[in-house]
Amino acid sequence: MEEIIKSLKDKFGEIVEKIEGTRDMPTIKVPSEKIIEIGAYLKDKCPISFEQLTDITCVDELPKKPRFKVVYHILSLSKNQRLRIVTYVDEETPEIDSVTGIWAGANWLEREAYDMFGIKFKGHPDLKRILMPFDYEHHPLRKDFPVRGIDPGKLYKKWDRERKA
Repeated sequence: MEEIIKSLKDKFGEIVEKIEGTRDMPTIKVPSEKIIEIGAYLKDKCPISFEQLTDITCVDELPKKPRFKVVYHILSLSKNQRLRIVTYVDEETPEIDSVTGIWAGANWLEREAYDMFGIKFKGHPDLKRILMPFDYEHHPLRKDFPVRGIDPGKLYKKWDRERKA
C-alpha cells in the first residue's frame, strides 16, 4: 500500500497526507477541493485501480473547525485493497464536489450524507432527501440536533393531513 501513497505524493505533492488508519485500510487526508481530481486518479490512473466506492459517511466534530469530516471508503476489486479518504468541510458552507461522475455508487450515499448531516454535494444529479421527509428542516446526525428530538406532534399532523388529502 505504500506504493499508492508514494504514487499520490508524486502526483499531488504534500497535499496528500497519510494519517493513522487500520492495518488493512490505510487512510489519507486530502483537501476537499481536490476530491474529484484525486478520486479520478485513484480510479483510473493509479498503479492500483480503486474501481468501487463502498461507503461515504460524515462525522460532525463540533466544536472543531472545520466542523464536518467527510469519509470515503474505496476498494480495488482486482487487488483486494482498501483505502480510506478523509476530507473536511466547514460549517458555513458545508459542501463538496460530488464523486458520482467517478463512482456511480456515490449517488445514494451522498444523498444520505446530505439528509443526515446537511452536506451539499455540488454536481450531484438528484440531491434530495432519502430518509427524512422532503420538507424536514433538520439534519438528525448533527451534534447540535436536540437530544429529545423535534416536537413530532406538529410534523406528523401536517404530514398525516397531506397524506390523507
